[in-house]
Amino acid sequence: MSIRNSLVAFNGSDGALSALRYAAELAGDTGHVTALLAHSAHEMVDSHAAWVPAKAREIIAHANADILTAIEARFDAERDALGLGQRLHFQRVSGRVDKVLSETARSFDLLVAGHDLAEQVDAHVMLHPDRIALLSGRPILMIPKGQESHTQARVVVAWDGGRAAARALSDSLNLLGSQSHLTVLSVGETDTPSAASDVVRHLERHGISATHEQIPAEPGVARALLAYCRNQPPSLLVMGAYEHSKFREDFLGGVTARVLRDTPVPVLLSH
Repeated sequence: MSIRNSLVAFNGSDGALSALRYAAELAGDTGHVTALLAHSAHEMVDSHAAWVPAKAREIIAHANADILTAIEARFDAERDALGLGQRLHFQRVSGRVDKVLSETARSFDLLVAGHDLAEQVDAHVMLHPDRIALLSGRPILMIPKGQESHTQARVVVAWDGGRAAARALSDSLNLLGSQSHLTVLSVGETDTPSAASDVVRHLERHGISATHEQIPAEPGVARALLAYCRNQPPSLLVMGAYEHSKFREDFLGGVTARVLRDTPVPVLLSH
């Protein structure tokens, strides 16, 4: 593995805590981990408006500050247990959360984020990993709450022969160890059946044990992929993000959105 510089989107949620622990294990003895608390300055009510009493402005300001302080305190409580010493860093940056994380991630190997979709996360620190995957140019590793080990014993790559899948496969090579086994998984019929065998050969030339498997796309690609991950849970699912436009995916309820919403395993997402 060659992950030496990981960024963690840390918003204080349970999922973010799992992501932080996962990144710390991934760092091993030499890697660095930076936890970034990106927070929006946007307010649902403009506390600076003339009609807002000074006392109310003060209360709103204190409430916003308390949220951020509590998040940082949760990070500090975890610091020693992570065992990274001077290789663990913390940043707090104000701005549009997804934009801050996307731009910062470009200077890192990987962005690790928690799966927060089912949690009550304050709107000021809420992030959208799918948008960040589109904007950042870096792979995003999403960690479900409670999954904190980075063992890559069995990895599944959702392979459709497209550009995004190829990018995700390439990004995943930095995460794989010599003991990893990778399944190139095709869901449904493909136009180029030989492509999967080419990918298997490519992986073997990297010293990675790989096989190809094909499953029916029933009752749909996303559901078939999720069912496969539940029945034969891999340690990591690798997939390309939004091979079609994000608008089309959102409008039709696309594969990326459904997998991110319901994934039972860590997902490496690239675009």
